[in-house]
Amino acid sequence: MNIDKVCIHGEWSSRLGFILAATGSAVGLGNIWKFPYMAGEYGGGAFVIIYLVCVALMGLPVMMAEVLLGKRGRCSPINTMRTLAEEVGASKLWQFLGWAGVIAGFLILSYYSVIAGWTLAYIPEVASGTFSAVTTMPETEVMGFVGSIFNNLTGNPLALIFWHTVFIVVTLIMLLGGVQGGLERAVRFMMPALFLLLLVLVGYAMSTPKFMEGVHFMFNVDFHKFFYPKGDQFSGDGLLAAMGQAFFSLSLGMGAIMVYGAYLPKHASIIQTTAVVVVADTLVAILAGLIIFPIVFSNGLEANAGVGLVFKTLPIAFGQMPFGSLVGALFFLLLALAAWSSAISLLEPAIAWLVETGKFTRFSATISSAVAVWLVGFATVFSFNLLADFKPLFDKTLFEQIDYLTSNIMLPLGGLLIAVFVAWMMKRQIITEELELSTDSFGFQLLQFLLRYVTPLGVTLVFLNAIGVFS
Repeated sequence: MNIDKVCIHGEWSSRLGFILAATGSAVGLGNIWKFPYMAGEYGGGAFVIIYLVCVALMGLPVMMAEVLLGKRGRCSPINTMRTLAEEVGASKLWQFLGWAGVIAGFLILSYYSVIAGWTLAYIPEVASGTFSAVTTMPETEVMGFVGSIFNNLTGNPLALIFWHTVFIVVTLIMLLGGVQGGLERAVRFMMPALFLLLLVLVGYAMSTPKFMEGVHFMFNVDFHKFFYPKGDQFSGDGLLAAMGQAFFSLSLGMGAIMVYGAYLPKHASIIQTTAVVVVADTLVAILAGLIIFPIVFSNGLEANAGVGLVFKTLPIAFGQMPFGSLVGALFFLLLALAAWSSAISLLEPAIAWLVETGKFTRFSATISSAVAVWLVGFATVFSFNLLADFKPLFDKTLFEQIDYLTSNIMLPLGGLLIAVFVAWMMKRQIITEELELSTDSFGFQLLQFLLRYVTPLGVTLVFLNAIGVFS
């Protein structure tokens, strides 16, 4: 029989609460600039199709497995893995999977907060019309002007500390209220606001002269470009990129989805709720592309990748377009909301564990965790200025080392071990009880096959590629 456990932290008031929270955790800065660029880099619609296949075969099964673990354990990831390992007679070492998730989320938030602080800094910068000066400049000076604004921000440690602090303080306030009064209340505001801003900005992008060019850039199916991105030489980089994006975009392996699963109401369907989250997460990424590329192309700019696209290329477009100050401010507000919805999920696992030790109240656990992550964030702050030349290991700054450790090692290993534990260690009866499936059903058999064979193979390939085995 199913063990009827009660989460001491509370529960989401409804299935919708979990869907909004889990979608908020999955939707982040990477959805809004990384996914669109990768789609254009690897054959547009070809990449989108392969990405969706990877989501179905890897991302969705692992998310179901992680939510299942949380719902079954009803605790922080650390104590969930400890109690579930005992329940199935597995080694106590499995609790380190929970520890790895909590630590990974903590470390990711330490630098994520600093990067998110950049988006906050750009809201008043864009809204005040700073970038409209590009309309009166010679074309040769525009990139230097916009680049200097970004470099002045990242090169000023006091400015970075200020915005890093603002981001952490707002995150802390949202977390203090607990599951329903804090987390759920925050996402019930942020996620509808995020989708509303997305639709407003898509509407604006549709009014630009190069909207269809942006659509073509995103959705033109070119499998030759997918498998031959650099010319005539075959490459599997596109496939690995699609698998990696499918896995990482859903916030898997960092404890966030597991602890959110612990707050899931008893009778909520894991299969239905996770499917909705995956669809919403993918929709945000696609809508972001439909915003960014028409704006970039309509202003005669190049769709560069990463930080350059968001903080150097797009501001030029905002400076040139009608109502650019308003549109730009809304865009960076969109980025900030996406960042906050992810941030609260990254810190919640640590807070939940501290409360479960019996030595902390929700208030003291939240304050302690927020202060700790704020202090660790200084390593990232100084990596862009005072310690930019300090590269103690692998010729990487402190920020690059934290990012590499979490994204390339801890998260893929966490996702792999989640799949292995659920598919190989847990009893079939437990899985079918939580998923409300019969052991002979097609759905259960398919999930078992994906978690046992397909997902571990895919995650292993992504992991090996991330650590440079295929380079």
